[in-house]
Amino acid sequence: MIGAAGAVAVGGALTPVVFAAGSGGDSGASVTTGDASGTAGTEPQKFPATRTEAATGTAETSAAFAISYVGVRWSGAADGAGIRFADGDSAPGKWQELSGGCATVEGGGTALVAAGDATAYELKLPDGASASGARSLAIDTTGGAAKTFHVPTEPTRVRGVRYLSRPAWGADESKRYKDGKVNSPEAYYPFQTVTVHHTDTLNADPDPASTVRGIYEYHAVTLDWGDIGYHFLIDEAGVVYEGRYSGDDPVPAFDADGKLVTAFHTGGFNSGNLGIALLGNLVAQPPTDAAKASLIRLIKVIARFKGLDPQAKLTYVNPVNGVTRDVNAISGHRDWLATDCPGQTMYDLLGEVRTAVAAK
Repeated sequence: MIGAAGAVAVGGALTPVVFAAGSGGDSGASVTTGDASGTAGTEPQKFPATRTEAATGTAETSAAFAISYVGVRWSGAADGAGIRFADGDSAPGKWQELSGGCATVEGGGTALVAAGDATAYELKLPDGASASGARSLAIDTTGGAAKTFHVPTEPTRVRGVRYLSRPAWGADESKRYKDGKVNSPEAYYPFQTVTVHHTDTLNADPDPASTVRGIYEYHAVTLDWGDIGYHFLIDEAGVVYEGRYSGDDPVPAFDADGKLVTAFHTGGFNSGNLGIALLGNLVAQPPTDAAKASLIRLIKVIARFKGLDPQAKLTYVNPVNGVTRDVNAISGHRDWLATDCPGQTMYDLLGEVRTAVAAK
């Protein structure tokens, strides 16, 4: 039970078979492993293996491949860092400010920036003696050697909302491991609320699955979170992607008992908080109609099966440490932390989203 005005009970058990089942004759979600071993109900598909080269410091760094993205992290002031590419399509020779985007880290700043197939870059840190410890990761998500994933032969759906499972977008499950162990073991808590994000990546993205793989690498490796930070992602065409690994059962984001796997999208308020990110930068440009429609459909499914009033104001209670926050049942990242996410245009639409989700 959660308090505050409009409080509702949202911890009721989810019935996996019902939640995973399709409507109107749709099949249920398939169980997949995402590795190269054969699995019933799957077929092999090839995706380019993600290549990376790590570096420290700010001096020019080159890579042996065309770089899709650079993930950066540093200590000190969060604002004022920059990156400059030597070549490629991303304003070569011009300093670009590294904004925090969606991801936040304690005691410093971080960013994921599109590299436009550059082969070299250099960094600059914010002014001041406190800024130090720059670490970067050049990421190539398109040109690596082909790697086989076993993808479901039938569409995977959440109550009629079609989504791409982790193997269907090329999630390399080895990225979840560090020193032979799962870096961020799964933890599950009752579902309480939904938070909307934008990824602060390119608009009009020509290869969104590649971008999802880049975000996965950035979150799992550069930020050392052990996995992608969101439960679901949605691209501009309205395609939904399964995010954070939640176990081998057929229900994305939840375990077989209906508890939500803890992800990494809203630092300090993650457990019980489901994160959905729209691909792109929604500061000045609104989400596409297709993306907004998929967001509404997905939240509606989750809200109905978890008993969440989408227009309620509630008190989130962190089940790990008891910290509370009064929020809307469907909120934006900025309602929790100091960030521009999910972008002003998306934030302005949250009232419309709540109304649409509540509609029968």
